[in-house]
Amino acid sequence: MSRIGRLPVTIPDGVEVNVGKDNTVAVKGPKGELQEKIASKIKVEIKEGVIHVTRGNDEKESRSLHGLSRSLINNMVVGVSDGFEKRLEINGVGYKAEKQGDKLTLSLGYSHPVELKDPEGITTEAPSATEIIVKGIDKSLVGNYAAIIRGWRPPEPYKGKGIRYRGEHVRRKEGKAGVKG
Repeated sequence: MSRIGRLPVTIPDGVEVNVGKDNTVAVKGPKGELQEKIASKIKVEIKEGVIHVTRGNDEKESRSLHGLSRSLINNMVVGVSDGFEKRLEINGVGYKAEKQGDKLTLSLGYSHPVELKDPEGITTEAPSATEIIVKGIDKSLVGNYAAIIRGWRPPEPYKGKGIRYRGEHVRRKEGKAGVKG
């Protein structure tokens, strides 16, 4: 039995969950609405404000989809009730971020500023010149957009310059040794 898959998902107040005929789970809450089609080998039941995810058999594919399906449903419930956010930090002389309307403008040492338009369902904030906050209700979209931003200037190991996730540890390397001669 899957350790993740067997855990029940509690539905908080203000969140509505419906399971369709084709195993589509629709979750509606105060922050928005999400839906996901769950594999037909997985059974989703709602009993007394709790979602139970079970599998019909012990085939390898069913076992692998069990925990995944439960995690997807849990992420949807958490997303529409609380939302998700990723925080990024910018390190480096002259590196900064600015928010202008729905555009995030990054100065990262290139000859031009990098302008990124917020995708649908995602909002970004730049509370300071060295901090970016990516928010949304879909966990995968938030993580993907944060990775796109970080991809413009990932942290380098010698001086630690670049964009990193808050709390991310960048392994530093020693520079060149002086040549005697």
